[in-house]
Amino acid sequence: MNLILLGPPGAGKGTQSALLEKHFNIPQISTGDMLRAAVKASTPMGRKAKAYMDAGDLVPDSVVVGIVHERLQEPDCAEGFILDGFPRTVPQADALNDSLVQLNKQLNAVVSLQVDINALVERLTGRRACKNCGKGFHLKFDPPVADGSCSVCSGELIQRDDDHEETIRRRIDAYRQQTAPLEDYYRRVGILLTVDGMTGIDEVQQEILAGLQAH
Repeated sequence: MNLILLGPPGAGKGTQSALLEKHFNIPQISTGDMLRAAVKASTPMGRKAKAYMDAGDLVPDSVVVGIVHERLQEPDCAEGFILDGFPRTVPQADALNDSLVQLNKQLNAVVSLQVDINALVERLTGRRACKNCGKGFHLKFDPPVADGSCSVCSGELIQRDDDHEETIRRRIDAYRQQTAPLEDYYRRVGILLTVDGMTGIDEVQQEILAGLQAH
């Protein structure tokens, strides 16, 4: 099972990817993890990526795609993979297609989590984390026992910089401009599966699995 998960920041891609990873026994692969692993292993593409990162530059698409190509040849991808956070743009999707042809692999489905943007902002801005132990909370959906302090260790609860509303809306706008066009891209290919991402975690998972079975 070869999958891509799409959805704006906070839509639940990471949560659903982890559940799918366990269900199908295939690896969840994120761009960030791939970059760090390739740099650490000093692969040919990892060395190229490190040069850009050390210079403070963005790693170009050609190198990112090269790292994906390397990663998909690892033994744990023999039975499938889940790409989370890649591709982000149509040119990256084109490059991924070329890579998959070279590897004699093909995508089974692209799962797009559909969410209400205002509800998504509420979901993200309400997140808090303990400064001491790292335990996560949500002011509305999973509040701490005491206001402003961790229910586990009584540590101070903080809001991450990227969970402020202005930052979130910028990230969502970037997703709409760069990544949302991939829905039409994969719809034309006939492998797009749209799923309601506003229900519970288990309900979303069941809808994904049912959709994949019907594909």
